[in-house]
Amino acid sequence: MTPGSMRSLMYAVIATGGKQEKVETGQVLNVELLHADEGTEVTFNPILLVDDDTVMSTDDELSGSSVTARVVGEIKGEKIRGFTYKNKTNNRRRWGHRQRYTTIEITEIVRG
Repeated sequence: MTPGSMRSLMYAVIATGGKQEKVETGQVLNVELLHADEGTEVTFNPILLVDDDTVMSTDDELSGSSVTARVVGEIKGEKIRGFTYKNKTNNRRRWGHRQRYTTIEITEIVRG
């Protein structure tokens, strides 16, 4: 890297929808449905925050830290099809599922 291209490395790990995501400012990602209107701001509490060489992971270090995101929209995931069958009982069932996701854009990572 050249000296002119040095930039601050800051990212956070957030938990949403039972999953953990590594996020940076400006990143757009899909998370499980948040039931928030398009354009609203949502706030997540980070479980890990890295700012250059500083790693913060305990509750005391992360107090006051937050990750703010703007809701961009809502999409549907890939269709999953299933079929259950029981032998000799004429028991058959066809089912499908399509997960809904909220698309968010990370606007700000605040260090506490």
